[in-house]
Amino acid sequence: MRYLLTFVFLTFFFSISAQQFSSEIFHEGFLITADKDTIRGNLKYDLEANLLTVIHRGKTKSFSSHKVFYFEIFDKILNNYRQFYSIPYKVNFDYKIPVFFELVYEGKLSLLAREKIVSQTVNSSSAYWGGGAGTRLVIKYTFYFLDSKGKITYFSGRKKELLSFMGRKQSYVKQFIKDNKLDTDEMTDLVRITSFYNSI
Repeated sequence: MRYLLTFVFLTFFFSISAQQFSSEIFHEGFLITADKDTIRGNLKYDLEANLLTVIHRGKTKSFSSHKVFYFEIFDKILNNYRQFYSIPYKVNFDYKIPVFFELVYEGKLSLLAREKIVSQTVNSSSAYWGGGAGTRLVIKYTFYFLDSKGKITYFSGRKKELLSFMGRKQSYVKQFIKDNKLDTDEMTDLVRITSFYNSI
């Protein structure tokens, strides 16, 4: 029995250790530069550094968010197409720089996201291993709303803050969230909420 438990634990450990994130590998796709040139190849993104690396015709080249207008990939891990735009965003009181945002949902009110890999504490209740806490790497998303005038607003994930974006429609949105038991800090639920808002 002990050998079986050891095997299961090691299998789990190595599966976690071998876990890959989308930002760590290259994906097929294309980019459109700020000069409107289209380059196809294998793309690897780094949203924290606002950097895009491209392998094109055997050569590797890096582009900052200043040099890119748009890029799209077919994510091997998520098995889905993903779209990213470089959009000027205010990082200080009066200073904007181009920043990569993923377009999660597009409409009158659009949902944007940025991601980063963070370390998360995990509590273990296993009596065999003595319990305690460990850490694992996870993807943390930061969400933003883009309105029809091009204004980008950071969203903290709080329901009260979300409703403030909805103006005169907030009572309908509030009821929709309640009826469907949605979480305002979950991406899939935020997509449903934003889609509902745009439909009314």
